[in-house]
Amino acid sequence: MSAAKGFLYKHRIEFAVLGVFFAMIAAFAVANPRVFLNYRAYFAVFTTLGASIVLVTANVFVVASGEMDLSFPSIIGLSAMVFAVIARAGANPWIGFVAALVTGSLCGFLNGMLVTRVGLSSLVSTLGMNFLIRGLIMILSGGLAIPLTFLMEKPIWKIFAGTIGAFPVQLLWGLLFAFLGWLLFARHRFGGHVCYTGDNLTSAKEMGIRVDRVKTLTFMLMGFSAGLVGVLVTLLNNTFWPTTGDGYLLLILAAVFLGGTPTWGGIGTIWGAVIGAFILGFIETGIVAAGLTGFYTQFFYGVILILALISHRYVGLKKK
Repeated sequence: MSAAKGFLYKHRIEFAVLGVFFAMIAAFAVANPRVFLNYRAYFAVFTTLGASIVLVTANVFVVASGEMDLSFPSIIGLSAMVFAVIARAGANPWIGFVAALVTGSLCGFLNGMLVTRVGLSSLVSTLGMNFLIRGLIMILSGGLAIPLTFLMEKPIWKIFAGTIGAFPVQLLWGLLFAFLGWLLFARHRFGGHVCYTGDNLTSAKEMGIRVDRVKTLTFMLMGFSAGLVGVLVTLLNNTFWPTTGDGYLLLILAAVFLGGTPTWGGIGTIWGAVIGAFILGFIETGIVAAGLTGFYTQFFYGVILILALISHRYVGLKKK
């Protein structure tokens, strides 16, 4: 097998998902060329896509380790609230930024302890944490928003919510995060440990892998990414909302599965998940541009996801 054929075969899942993306964009361009041949449509999607890319990247680690994290939407909200409260108090917003990352990481650590030390199911325990943290946000905030318009044009806003020419900087941060995640997942032994743990827990232990530590670190990475997204979203909106983070759960999980990371663990693809995030990010814009109402959005989410999963079967992604 030649090097080119070997590369194509190794990354067949990513190329299959990329084919779905280009086919979808082509269909939207045919339906409404005036919109999809105009950069403004892409700019609107790119502005909010960076946060999704950060989340799907971290989620691949959790799913590949054989676990699930359903608490990250509320961790986004809690981290955003910590950042907003510190910034509104007059402190340096960079202190709030660091505090948000620490908050997210600590929540991830707690999730890891519940799964590895207490022995709870990650599906149930993180779902409970999602409700608990969201309730805590509502209690502490009183359901009130915190405006942060005074941060506009400050260095932290320009760095995390500004533009470089006609390109939104948040997308660049998302792609940088994905690249670093890919290096960790595909080029570092930690990524191998994650996949071994998700593939066969007993064998991983016999190999000397500290599986509890690996799983805890994946939850902490998910929490860290949620903390980062909390700041990104808050700066983008110039306001903290008590509902910050809501709406990400199903879309992020769908993007991860759509991108070729199966639910049973042991396998993962960072770039496949990123392409999945692009697909789901463009669906609503394409549907509206095609002349349909927003009511069709969830229907097409389901269609695209099911078709992509079927394509995974045909390109060799089999359940163990």
